[in-house]
Amino acid sequence: MWEGRAQGVRRDVAALATAGLGVAELHAAAIELVDRVVPAELTCWASLDPDTAVISSMTSGRARIPGEYEPLLATYEYDGAQPHTFAELAARPVPVARLWDLPRRDAERSGRLNEVWRPLGLGHELRAVFRVDGMCWAAAGLVRRGEFSDREVEFLASIAPALASATRVAARTRGEGERAEPAIVVVGPDGRQRAATAAAAAWRSELDEIAPGRFAVLLRAVVVGARAAATGSFRARVRDAHGGWIVLHASRLLGEDDAETVVTVDRASGAELLGVLLAAYGLTARERDVCREVLAGRSTADIAARLAISAHTVQDHLKSVFGKVDVRSRGELTAKLLA
Repeated sequence: MWEGRAQGVRRDVAALATAGLGVAELHAAAIELVDRVVPAELTCWASLDPDTAVISSMTSGRARIPGEYEPLLATYEYDGAQPHTFAELAARPVPVARLWDLPRRDAERSGRLNEVWRPLGLGHELRAVFRVDGMCWAAAGLVRRGEFSDREVEFLASIAPALASATRVAARTRGEGERAEPAIVVVGPDGRQRAATAAAAAWRSELDEIAPGRFAVLLRAVVVGARAAATGSFRARVRDAHGGWIVLHASRLLGEDDAETVVTVDRASGAELLGVLLAAYGLTARERDVCREVLAGRSTADIAARLAISAHTVQDHLKSVFGKVDVRSRGELTAKLLA
């Protein structure tokens, strides 16, 4: 029975992937499919930046998590002290887990459990990351009063690759958000804003439209990434409320007091989205190499020499790239990927 349900949901998800939906619309439809098999009082799905695992967008089920809890939940995702963060689950062979799979002592220290779920009268959490071809494209959190069964965990694990594949397809869509001036924000070691240019207010309003406090949470996330990186910098791509892309780039300040970090916020350019788009179209590593060379304007002979492959092999890879991206020429490829 359970395998039949999983096959049915995988089939329905595959159909959704061909419908030209954006990520939010796809996830809203998929949440309804999953809820028929694994019901929950609260459900929230997130698309992830496949390079950084930073949450790019969020979609709720029929019942939304009360707004006052949104900043708290997002903060717990990046504070490095909570069990079953999406980044942690992404590294597991099977990226699906219940909170109470943990030893009781570890589960009891969960901030989500104590500060959010219990106050809402809920006590059981099931989380999953949707991964395909080694890349994580989305994640889900389901919460309810009663326990999640082993069968329900197995069901979610069995459909996770299909959900990842569908999200990967939906990630190709690019909405058009309103053009705004780039903003610069200075963030202290506590993750709080210390100073900002005037344009930061517009970006805060736009991101907080998705979820209250999202701007502050994203600042904290990229600052944590920058302070942990050997290069002192970290970049994350996130979706706006209209399906467009925003990029946040954090860089540690160097000096006698290097506790501050500068974050720039702007619309993502075609070049900044290139990596995620090449992955979203399912290009192999070698196809991506060839594609980048084509986008740089190099000839077949130059590409062959640079990649140490034959000109014939370059053409074979390029033919495959054209088929996956659904274009017929180098010019169309450049226009579609760098628009």
